[in-house]
Amino acid sequence: MEIAYALEHPIKLHLKLHVQGFTVLLGESGVGKTSLLKAVAGLISATGQPFGGLRPERRPVGYLPQHFALFPHLRAWQNVAFPLAHLPAAQRKSKALGYLAQMGIAELAERFPRQLSGGQQQRVALARALAREPQILLLDEPTSALDVATREEVFGGVLGRLKSLQIPTLVASHDQWLAQRADWVAVLTKAGLVQQGTSEEVFTRPATLEVARLVGFRNLWEGTVLASDGVWAQIQTHLGVLKAPCQNWISVGQSVMLGIRSEEVFTLDSAENRIHGQVQHLRSQGLRVRGQLVVGDVTLDFLLPRYKQAQLKLTEGKSLEVALEPRYLHLMAANN
Repeated sequence: MEIAYALEHPIKLHLKLHVQGFTVLLGESGVGKTSLLKAVAGLISATGQPFGGLRPERRPVGYLPQHFALFPHLRAWQNVAFPLAHLPAAQRKSKALGYLAQMGIAELAERFPRQLSGGQQQRVALARALAREPQILLLDEPTSALDVATREEVFGGVLGRLKSLQIPTLVASHDQWLAQRADWVAVLTKAGLVQQGTSEEVFTRPATLEVARLVGFRNLWEGTVLASDGVWAQIQTHLGVLKAPCQNWISVGQSVMLGIRSEEVFTLDSAENRIHGQVQHLRSQGLRVRGQLVVGDVTLDFLLPRYKQAQLKLTEGKSLEVALEPRYLHLMAANN
């Protein structure tokens, strides 16, 4: 589904966006993500397609606001049945129970919102959105209230169910975890929509430095192009000369930015891009270990499974040689 909308208030925003399967509109606060969802739902003034000119109640849209907006005086099934007022009462309840079953919570049908956990309330709100038989689902920051420890448990099942429904879904989020699980990612910044692509494309080959930082690149440093054969480029950096995949816009002598994800620093089996450094600042992050490899005046952030730390016998202060696999390095323009 193609979305093309123009907003003037509360933020000026003109964009064309491709929605493919479960699509995450990724961006920081204040760039217009929520405003776009409200525009598509017809809740704020805007022009565009699809559904342009239709009143909100006429739009085949299922909209899930950040705080769910459940009616506190209605039971779960009654909340879901609210969009089904055109059906006889018996059919309304039957249909509502069916939508709750799709979300895996049919047994909670008689509970009031106050008797439900946050994750359960979210599933009720999603069931209500599905009851509109939407052509597109719009979700606003669905993981914002979830901590890292419970995000997979609470929302992972919801995500799987949403994908199985095969309804185009557009999600406004700043959550990298969610974007990494999307079929399609669109990156929105104050400059507008700057990149669209699969999750892998966006997270490994960001179009700009701003996108790189937004998708979690912690290792970014300057370099100068020494040579290029159209496939590989040789880049002079503070780490030495590094080999990286060529970009069609580079030229010899050009200043560039080079980046690598923290998860891809430790590739010890490569014979190229080998560097020596000292391990510093090791700390646990759940089942992973984050640390830094200090190489002269450059610090490389790395992230490893904890078993890998044990295999490598990593301790702070240890001298270590690693290889930056050339295919994991990414070149970007220095002035964007």
